[in-house]
Amino acid sequence: MKINGTPYRSVWVDPDDGWSIRIFDQTRLPWSVDILRLTTWEEAAHAIRSMQVRGAPLIGAVAAYGVALAMRGDPASLDQVLPALNATRPTAINLRWALDRQRAALHNLPVEARAEAAYAEAAAIADDDAETCRRIGENGLPLLAEVAARKGKVNVLTHCNAGWLATVDWGTALAPIYMAHDAGHDVHVWVDETRPRNQGAALTAFELGAHGVPHTVIADNAGGHLMQHGEVDLCIVGTDRVTRQGDVANKIGTYLKALAARDNDIPFWVALPHSTLDWRVRDGVAEIPIEERSGAEVTELTGRTADGRIETVRVVAEGSAAANPAFDVTPARLVTGLITERGRCEASEAGLTAMYPEFTEQ
Repeated sequence: MKINGTPYRSVWVDPDDGWSIRIFDQTRLPWSVDILRLTTWEEAAHAIRSMQVRGAPLIGAVAAYGVALAMRGDPASLDQVLPALNATRPTAINLRWALDRQRAALHNLPVEARAEAAYAEAAAIADDDAETCRRIGENGLPLLAEVAARKGKVNVLTHCNAGWLATVDWGTALAPIYMAHDAGHDVHVWVDETRPRNQGAALTAFELGAHGVPHTVIADNAGGHLMQHGEVDLCIVGTDRVTRQGDVANKIGTYLKALAARDNDIPFWVALPHSTLDWRVRDGVAEIPIEERSGAEVTELTGRTADGRIETVRVVAEGSAAANPAFDVTPARLVTGLITERGRCEASEAGLTAMYPEFTEQ
């Protein structure tokens, strides 16, 4: 996708030296576009842990490049680096998927061959994600086009950020929106602010604005009201992990939007790449680990002041504790369907098995 007319992916090898890794510092968006250079696997791990990069598919790709950086520095360190990178974030399964691919590609190679192979595998993972997201966009586009053709305009509600900043390119939930807009359909997006880190207000709004897609940022609790008054035609969200029975882990607040959509008979779609499927887990509520992040994300807000300074302020009374579960799980029964790179299916084991028959062997 593009920023100020320049095409970018969300992670890339620096063309000047051919080995260091470049990313956007997403903690600085939307106030400034800062590009960081990663030179060690420890820096890649910090970028994931600190959410300089975030979004399940992008986390996996950056971790894969982190392995490449490690193999360039010490190709004998594979067995130490893989678990260290895997420990950076617990909920998004794409991280483990990407590291498992690197393990399979490297562990039987002589150490002197590992660095080149690791860079090649990381590039393949990144290319796979970009193409997968493009196909998700194509498969989700008819959902928006049908509403636009029938009503003249389509209002989509999304939660958190599932655009190209969360993936290598295109995005998951936003890919159909970009394609519908580019095809000339009248698309408007309700952007949940997504407290406490405000990924919707900061990142989704930034992306949509850069692409020229009409959008309106709303408080998280406004979505149900808009649904009740006919202002939402469908919801599309991304996901960090989908179980074999179709339960969906996504940014905290997704479950409440699914409940409101069900009560108002509004389609609730989840867009995902194959790397987000976890066939080893069945019951998402019981089995998916939910990351508990710092309470400071709840008690403090960062923004730009009228004179241009970036400041962090406390918004909670002193002495009050804060809980901060970063994700919740939406049961499959509340999900209208899944948008994958292979097509659309119901959120169920039968639906996923029909779409991904190879998983029946796991």
